[in-house]
Amino acid sequence: MTHPIYTDLEARTRSTFLALMWAFSYPGRIQTLPVGAAFESIAITLLDLETSYFTPDVSLSAHLATTGARALTPERAAYHFYPELTPAALHTLERANPGTMLYPDDGATLVIGAQLGSGETVTLTGAGIKTQQAMNIAGVPAEFWALRSQWHFPMGWDVYFTDGQQVLGLPRSTKISF
Repeated sequence: MTHPIYTDLEARTRSTFLALMWAFSYPGRIQTLPVGAAFESIAITLLDLETSYFTPDVSLSAHLATTGARALTPERAAYHFYPELTPAALHTLERANPGTMLYPDDGATLVIGAQLGSGETVTLTGAGIKTQQAMNIAGVPAEFWALRSQWHFPMGWDVYFTDGQQVLGLPRSTKISF
């Protein structure tokens, strides 16, 4: 059996997709992205003509625009990209769509820069976690965790935290304790 030969971009996108898939399948376990800028790799993989995005970062916005996705307001964007959670970014993020009980899949997916493997220990439980999973994360303000906790599954945000070539998934179904 022969397999198609991937272009470099196709191979990178496939590797990124697999890392993102495994990050949500096993919340709290760090996955490795292919070499390259994490936000740009994730954007190329997730964004297309059918999707929308929001980012407060001007330079990242220019790259996201090349995907063909539409730039929308925080309330309407399907994907949000925050290289850093500043107080202004948190104020914007609180307007991200959490979905509804009828359409929880309308909830936004957030891609957030953080420092993985250091900082506060957070314990995760839920789907994809045998009993519990500990993760260490820094660069995520307490206000973010408070915003996330206001939603109850099935509503909420799916979150990817990135740090260099590492990505960690936090589906909306995952419960967090400190």
